[in-house]
Amino acid sequence: MDAGNADMTLAFELTALKALAHPHAAVTDAREWTAYIGVVSEEPTYVVTNYTRQERIRQDFFSGPRGVEESLESVKDQFNTERYVFVGTNEEDASLAESVGWEYLAVADAADAAGWELAEGEDEEEWIDEDVREDWP
Repeated sequence: MDAGNADMTLAFELTALKALAHPHAAVTDAREWTAYIGVVSEEPTYVVTNYTRQERIRQDFFSGPRGVEESLESVKDQFNTERYVFVGTNEEDASLAESVGWEYLAVADAADAAGWELAEGEDEEEWIDEDVREDWP
């Protein structure tokens, strides 16, 4: 990544963050060259909160009860930076980023550029299942 461009807002889609072997280390590293970092998802708020708490990830913003599209639009209105980059995992994420005026970066490309390691041996369904709470109303 461009270590000299701290005027950037970086949003991870939750699934993209979970695709990293060491998400806490990746976010900590990204704080060196970004102004704001957050996690967005279509998942319920508690799923994002539980995951980021478990991984000790400090976020400047999250999607809350809004969906990803509305969250990215709101973040762009609230955080004034030169660049807005959305890290995702699929074509749907890429299309969404384009529709709200964010740059899109696939998590594999972000990991390669930043020197982050991707998780191995897990698939998306496993990531989602680990966050489901049976005791949640």
